Amino acid sequence: MEYKETFDTVANEYEKYRPTYPDELFKDIFEYSKVSNQDKILEIGCGTGQATIGLIQSGYYNVTCIELGANLARITSEKFKDYETVKVINSSFEDWNPEDEYQLVISGTAFHFIEPNYGYRKVWELLSSKGSIAFFWTIHVPIFDDLYSEIREHYKSFAPHLDDSKFPSPDEVILERKKITEQTALFSNIVVKEYKWFQQYSSKDYVSLLNTNSKHRQLDDNQRKKLFDGIGQTIDRYGGYINKKQMVALFLASK
Repeated sequence: MEYKETFDTVANEYEKYRPTYPDELFKDIFEYSKVSNQDKILEIGCGTGQATIGLIQSGYYNVTCIELGANLARITSEKFKDYETVKVINSSFEDWNPEDEYQLVISGTAFHFIEPNYGYRKVWELLSSKGSIAFFWTIHVPIFDDLYSEIREHYKSFAPHLDDSKFPSPDEVILERKKITEQTALFSNIVVKEYKWFQQYSSKDYVSLLNTNSKHRQLDDNQRKKLFDGIGQTIDRYGGYINKKQMVALFLASK
């Protein structure tokens, strides 16, 4: 499976354990884009609606969601079935051929699965003349306390390519993503905002969260089990709970 196809196999876990996005992020999107409640919004890669709910709770109901995974799309459709103007389309963004024009296009931790030159161009073509994009990503923030250092040893043993001490820093990730947007030469007034908070998980819930990560889904079953068993046991020895630093970077731009 391609990375983007891994989530559909754990759709229920994705719905239960993936965090939603902060309210402040949506306020910043609406303030920047100046969209009205009647304007058409497109969401690319809605998953089970972790970002969609932020639109709905803010009073924006004219939303079209594109989702590749059939199980993920089904959950989102059921979740928002009472909203007639919320449409969930089970398709890849690449294969979808809409006739509508949108004032805002958003994507939460999904747009990196689309080839940039193709994806940004298609989004540009779908936007109205004064339309905006709001793409945001959850960014991993490494922690180097005793607990996380022990967890890192499990990665070194069972999945060394996922050792986060070797990953680019959050600042490097953000700079690279901003550069990709700039290099398309399709958008202007690029603004980047960051949101950070801590979220506590039990050992079981933390392992379940990891199990929704595409790179962890790529591990073979035995490899993944050994890794997760080690991580869970380590967290239990430290009291059964772990505090994860969450970070989301939002990239805003105008057509």
